[in-house]
Amino acid sequence: MKDNLVKDKSYAFSLSVIEVYKSLVKAGEYVMSRQLLKSGTSIGANIEEAIAGQSRADFLSKMSIASKEARETHYWLRLLRDSKTLPCEQIAPLLLESEALINILSSIVKTTSLSKRL
Repeated sequence: MKDNLVKDKSYAFSLSVIEVYKSLVKAGEYVMSRQLLKSGTSIGANIEEAIAGQSRADFLSKMSIASKEARETHYWLRLLRDSKTLPCEQIAPLLLESEALINILSSIVKTTSLSKRL
């Protein structure tokens, strides 16, 4: 089967988010941890749905949602860092990965939108 960069990156990212979620819950943080878990794992789920999309419009819609979820996840990560809920060393790699996913997904959405108009 052919490798899919965004699918693989989002899956690995989801696993990392789950680990952060577990550590947050263990420390007694339930609200932001749940928000992070939901948005962080939703990225990959929407990418999976996009790949199985029934049409180009369906693909674009799901990739757009994945992009929005990546941005929301980036927000929660910044909030966890800036509120000092988690140490910078734990958050920094996830912030970099979320930025990478945002860039990839934004590019996919933009390219798909442009090719749809042609």
